[in-house]
Amino acid sequence: MTQTMPKVQWKGRQMLRLRNHLMALSIGVAIAPLQPTAAQTQASTSIRHGQHDFDWEIGTWTTKVRVLRNPLSGKPPEWAEYQGTSVVKPLMNGRWNLVELSVAGPTGTIEGGALRLYNPKSGQWSLNYASLGNGLLTAPVYGSFDGRGVGRFYGSDTLDGRAILVRFVITPKSASQAEFEQAYSADGGVTWETNWFATDTRR
Repeated sequence: MTQTMPKVQWKGRQMLRLRNHLMALSIGVAIAPLQPTAAQTQASTSIRHGQHDFDWEIGTWTTKVRVLRNPLSGKPPEWAEYQGTSVVKPLMNGRWNLVELSVAGPTGTIEGGALRLYNPKSGQWSLNYASLGNGLLTAPVYGSFDGRGVGRFYGSDTLDGRAILVRFVITPKSASQAEFEQAYSADGGVTWETNWFATDTRR
């Protein structure tokens, strides 16, 4: 003879199992946010630490510059040449640095400073230039160095009231030489026109 469980007892045990199951789920939900997801772990480890990206540049350099005097004008290019000195100094125990630029040529002089600030959270640098001629900071450009040691920085600015994009590329060629190139774009980055090209040679 088969013995059947009384309905009341069966329902009681089912309710107990359901309650235990819900408690286990609630504990799991409470603990889950404390465990980092695979995406979060990958994001935290994928940020490249570039705190010392500019260490190679600390010191004094002879600087030769070619500047396009009529950028994005559609007219024949008018280039001016300058030569002088760039001095790169570490700040805040090397976490930031300052570039002091002083060059001169037949058309005049260019003097100013570039403050380079590193953001450890984003792994990016901001380059902030101010001219001694007016003491005003230009719009910063932001970026980082790739695995080959080339730095690419981008930002937005205005030229004669027109919104433009700015690209600045730093290319170390050797331990004693580096190149710096700036370009503007008026079409959202489809085309670029170089307006600044500098070569630094270590003294």
